[in-house]
Amino acid sequence: MITRTSIALQSENAVPSEDASEGATLTPRQRSQDWQAQLSDAVRDPYALCRHLGLDPAWLPGAEQGHALFPVRVPHAYLSRIRHGDPDDPLLRQVLPLERESDSVAGFVGDPLEEAEHRPRPGLIHKYRNRVLLIASPACAINCRYCFRRHFPYAENSPSRAQWESTLDYLRQDTSINEAIFSGGDPLASPDRRLAWLAERLADIPHLKRLRLHTRLPVVIPDRVDGALLDWLSATRLQTVMVVHINHPNEIDTHVAEAMARLRGAGVTLLNQSVLLRGINDDVDTLAQLSERLFEVGILPYYLHVLDPVEGAAHFDVPDSEAVTLVETLRTHLAGFLMPRLVREIPGEASKTPLA
Repeated sequence: MITRTSIALQSENAVPSEDASEGATLTPRQRSQDWQAQLSDAVRDPYALCRHLGLDPAWLPGAEQGHALFPVRVPHAYLSRIRHGDPDDPLLRQVLPLERESDSVAGFVGDPLEEAEHRPRPGLIHKYRNRVLLIASPACAINCRYCFRRHFPYAENSPSRAQWESTLDYLRQDTSINEAIFSGGDPLASPDRRLAWLAERLADIPHLKRLRLHTRLPVVIPDRVDGALLDWLSATRLQTVMVVHINHPNEIDTHVAEAMARLRGAGVTLLNQSVLLRGINDDVDTLAQLSERLFEVGILPYYLHVLDPVEGAAHFDVPDSEAVTLVETLRTHLAGFLMPRLVREIPGEASKTPLA
């Protein structure tokens, strides 16, 4: 299949880029420490992604097909860690759309965790007894191709201020809830003034103990960890826990390490969750290197999720039996405190289900 953009890609020289280990050359706007500018400047179409990375034009038709199902979004700070011209780069494979995303595979569905059954308020998910999840932002900084919420109805779950007040009333009335979790999208795609307001209101609820944030933004745009974020994180009476999402050791560069140091300095406990992904991190050496690198930068390995069966991501799947064997071997390579827990989330269960 030859398209207008594939012809253009063949005729235009790729933008020069250095190897990810040395750091790609960035424009002045890409070097900006303003995380919102970097967010708005993210690559948002498959042609630009292929052009920036010098990929063979043969990849473009499939990328365009996948993009039509779930749009490309990759910030330049993350793009700079991807090896130029290598279609098998493990970071690229997390963000490159493929034709295979249009495959219909039995068991892979739009709402794999059945979250629609657990939304008592817009933007509120209450699946587990003592904790709730708040959709603090419908936006993400990066669109990971395996995302289990790639079909999530964010338009119905972007609460207004009045709707947040209703959610806060819900939390006040249920004294069994002791932890609120900011999620999304990515909660840190929301402005700090909005997050600070919500964190302050949560802190006024006496039975809440912890505020947890599930985010990928400090990894994909490390400048997101700025003074405004650190100010409200360090000001709350709630214990703050940040669960970042890193799947491969190459995602952790100097800028990410510095961002994690700033978060630790603000008293934030740092954990990591990964997804086991075919062709990206489904080998013992990669997972061992990831745990070691995480600990070097002050992050404790937490969960290793098997893939949630979301429509469009079946090509990433690693069978549970293979995952268990992999983790059993990983134990012989790592100290116990570096071992992530292999889990699957099963709809209707009271917690995540350990597999090994």
